Amino acid sequence: MTRSKIGIVGAGAVGTSTAFACLSGGVAREIALYDLNAEKVRAEYLDFAHGSMFFEPSSVRGSHDIEVLRDSDIVIMTAGAKPKPGQSRLDVATTNAEILRAVIPAVLEVAPEAIFILVTNPCDVLTVIAQEISGLPRERVISAGTLLDTARLRWLLAHRAGGIAESSIHAHVIGEHGDTSFPLWSQASIGPVPVSEFTLPDGTKPFAEHAQSAIAQEVREAGWAIVQAKGTTNSAIGLASARIARAILRDERVVLPLSIVLEGEWGLSGVALSVPTIVGRAGIEQVLDLPITDAERAALERSATAIRAAVAKVRQ
Repeated sequence: MTRSKIGIVGAGAVGTSTAFACLSGGVAREIALYDLNAEKVRAEYLDFAHGSMFFEPSSVRGSHDIEVLRDSDIVIMTAGAKPKPGQSRLDVATTNAEILRAVIPAVLEVAPEAIFILVTNPCDVLTVIAQEISGLPRERVISAGTLLDTARLRWLLAHRAGGIAESSIHAHVIGEHGDTSFPLWSQASIGPVPVSEFTLPDGTKPFAEHAQSAIAQEVREAGWAIVQAKGTTNSAIGLASARIARAILRDERVVLPLSIVLEGEWGLSGVALSVPTIVGRAGIEQVLDLPITDAERAALERSATAIRAAVAKVRQ
């Protein structure tokens, strides 16, 4: 931690929320914000700097000069176009891929050893493109994927289970960070109890099979509900990005559902989607594979098909 540095590309709502989460959590010794809008990034940097006495010991910088990212251990990519009303995350893939093609080579010039965390959507598609652009090993080009979806699922399950601590909820959302994502119900539990068997004091089973589809849909639509009300989702994804960075810089070897280009795991290759992974100092250090149901396998294949189609469109 003595020399750790996180660079953040994009000083918009998500980029600044990520910076705030990293600073307030003491994730790294230095946070560097980069954005082409010189006036905006300077204002954001000053706003953080003026509160530096309230953070864990760390420094913050901000500039429109790529040099600000020099020697970053981690670079978090947040810059990009947002879907307009009626669009999906996949609809902005081509625009955001062009941003990566412009930014990644420049970042590698000043931070050749950095691990890239993709937050910009569609993050799975962009993970494939970013690895191709960078030429880096797959464990160093990862995305937040379904980590936030998983957090939303665990919050919802904890709430419906009568306020049980989220730390006792063991459940993952996998697949695309988008319309084809799905909870891995066959592996989900509350403490040691499978979710489908969990019973409330009144005898009801809130997570019986007939309720699972509605819960999954609520999780998938959670982000859009927030966007409709306030224009963006930024706080929770900022916290999620900081969580990934902390796991890397502190070599935690924690299990998180993140997106990485698969090389045969889960029966898939050449496509990035989220599955449980072990995260440590090298980035994603191991992709975990586990038995799933035929229905879950089919759902994962649907995610892979959607991502492959979007990648092919971006490559045209």
